[in-house]
Amino acid sequence: MTAKTPEPVTLAGRLVRLVPLSADHLADLFAAGGGDDEVWQWQGGPTPRTERDLELKLAALLEEAGRGECVPFAVIDQTTGKAIGWTTYLDIDVRNERLEIGWTWYGRAFWRTGVNTEAKVLLLSHAFEELGMGRVQWKTDHLNQRSQDAIARLGAQREGVLRRHKQRPDGTWRDTVYYSMLAEEWPAAKARLTARGVTG
Repeated sequence: MTAKTPEPVTLAGRLVRLVPLSADHLADLFAAGGGDDEVWQWQGGPTPRTERDLELKLAALLEEAGRGECVPFAVIDQTTGKAIGWTTYLDIDVRNERLEIGWTWYGRAFWRTGVNTEAKVLLLSHAFEELGMGRVQWKTDHLNQRSQDAIARLGAQREGVLRRHKQRPDGTWRDTVYYSMLAEEWPAAKARLTARGVTG
């Protein structure tokens, strides 16, 4: 199967629905996570204190999407119909059948609720089963243990660390931890996640 370029689509699960991110989601997104330092700690750049601050971040992401550099999704709570965060396909390389899942955040109220796992299952299912990708990767700050634990729970393999890889907004340097999952590993990972009650 030749890999396909990701396009904006809607992916639906039991807890959340992933839809193409747009400026229409701004108010919901700010209500979910605006002004929360812990939500934005690992996102790069300052915490958005006002709706305008978040609007600028959103516009920058949509501009990258317009250049074909990423495919961002708003994460919609199935119960309320409101946007509670966003997540993104990025570093897309169709020729080499790989992409990255990242730039993800959710409002604090949705941490440890199953939302992140289900969203990732939806994205992985689409990447491997519909787009024909052979590799999906993640990267995170070496100090962000919560993110590393969440990625590992999906069944991804820790590949290694790039030392002094990226400067944080406060001027300190982060090591970047890389994880990946390959197409041949996905069926077993999906079966484990399904057995835990994760849909997607």
